[in-house]
Amino acid sequence: MLLIAVAVASCSKATQPGDAAPSPPEDARIVKDDNNAEVLELLHEVPGLSIVPVRDVDLPATLETTGQVALDDRRTATIISRVTGRVEDTFVSQWDDVQRGQSIVTLYSPDYMTAAAEYLQAQATARVSGGPGLSEQAALSEAIVAAARRKLELLGIEDADINHLSAATPTFAMHATISGTVVQKEVVKGSQVNPGDVLFSLGETDSVWITADIYETDVARIHEGQALEAVALAFPDRVFKGVVDRVSPNLDPTSHTLQIRCHVQNPGGKLKPQMLARVRIVTNPGEALVVPQEAVVFETDAYFVFVEVGPQRFARRAVSLASWNEQGYARITSGIADGERVLGGMSILANALWHQAHGESS
Repeated sequence: MLLIAVAVASCSKATQPGDAAPSPPEDARIVKDDNNAEVLELLHEVPGLSIVPVRDVDLPATLETTGQVALDDRRTATIISRVTGRVEDTFVSQWDDVQRGQSIVTLYSPDYMTAAAEYLQAQATARVSGGPGLSEQAALSEAIVAAARRKLELLGIEDADINHLSAATPTFAMHATISGTVVQKEVVKGSQVNPGDVLFSLGETDSVWITADIYETDVARIHEGQALEAVALAFPDRVFKGVVDRVSPNLDPTSHTLQIRCHVQNPGGKLKPQMLARVRIVTNPGEALVVPQEAVVFETDAYFVFVEVGPQRFARRAVSLASWNEQGYARITSGIADGERVLGGMSILANALWHQAHGESS
């Protein structure tokens, strides 16, 4: 009977269907600061979270970045067609080395024959009209000769070919305008061409550009003329020497970086366009802000830290990161300032509390 009485009493104290389960204690909540911005308030000490200072550390005397190789556009040339016609023959192929003045392609076009005939006729007329007492007519004839010669030049015929012109012909050879490498070939024998069509692209490869990105915080350490070394992924044991040639005036507002253009010596043409290279620039030491890597959390497409703004209160801020060699730390280029403190330890836990508390408050 005693056992039955105890059982009945226990049943009367059991949770009845429909009764709400007790709520777990809250760890954090969302509150508003003086500027009406949302901040995370911890209601008690949360295991795994700690407050750590933002460190201001010295940067090394070399600045490292990654860039991409490109041809120096001041040392490139394109061979274009200035007539309507066809390719009679080509004398070079892609990646061939050429010398300035070397014949590379022959074009056929009636435009050549017409212009050549006009020039020869103008020369013949000038010879006949020359002599004493005919100065006005001679001057006019010479002007016609000059105009006919200019027409040939505009068609792409060089001075040497014009000087040796003895008969009207529809075929003329085009020559390399610089010494370099054929980096692009757009035509083959028999191709139809029109004015403005690119036939060949030539480039000098004994020196190249490497375009690289540097962070906004490093801009003051960079100036034109600084010495640098480049190491390509394709040639990890070879160092290429160069200098900073230009610093871009435009800053990327998203990544807070700007580009620098490095002029690099390329003996043997080893560095090819689109290759990746590591660039080391000799510069003055600088300063950087770093925090423990555990204080940074990545979400969607951005990095965040929780910055202390009051007792047990933390603002969630987006930050930008830069490369850093010290293990266990991350370099911050924007979003925090020297002297501030952030939540360290398990920052992913702080981020989870942020979303949980924000969801409850909404």
